[in-house]
Amino acid sequence: MRPDLDIIEEWIQPGSRVLDLGCGDGTLLDYLQREKRVAGYGLEINPGHIEACVEKGVNVIEQNLDIKGLANFRDNSFDTVVMTQALQAVRHPDMVLEEMLRLGKEGIVTFPNFAYWRLRLYLFWQGRMPMSRSLPHTWYNTPNIHLCTFRDFEALCAEKNIRILDRSVVDTEHRSHFLSRTLPNLLGQIAIYRISR
Repeated sequence: MRPDLDIIEEWIQPGSRVLDLGCGDGTLLDYLQREKRVAGYGLEINPGHIEACVEKGVNVIEQNLDIKGLANFRDNSFDTVVMTQALQAVRHPDMVLEEMLRLGKEGIVTFPNFAYWRLRLYLFWQGRMPMSRSLPHTWYNTPNIHLCTFRDFEALCAEKNIRILDRSVVDTEHRSHFLSRTLPNLLGQIAIYRISR
């Protein structure tokens, strides 16, 4: 698994119910089903990823959050709702967070930190939108439409009365360092948050 998924799986209880929004090829859910006996569903829009999920035996629903939302799920249907590297790609990230916590007791979200010092320098020196490992696209073909920083996300959580239970600040290899924990908005590349009401 990707190293960020290793961090996430530690926050998920054995035997729990999990919904993975933008589940990709189902790697996380496949692992959680085998190793932690979770019952889960993934939501995905990429046909190739959906096929990979089916091959792994992962329950997957083809659903676009921007079009359909999550209204087809009842309140408190899950213990944990996960969204990795997709919050910045939806049209209404604030509403998605609200829906995640309507459906689950907890939510886990990851996103790239747009205030990372190298991105700031790139923009300053190049005068162009930054590209990096965590933001590999050019401005005109990026799926990311709502880039944010750690501070932006935490301010949104405060505004929505969302509690931050845990936060992990990592680099592109998903390693945590003392300096990135000390100055996360400047030195952290990727944010991993566990949230609840």
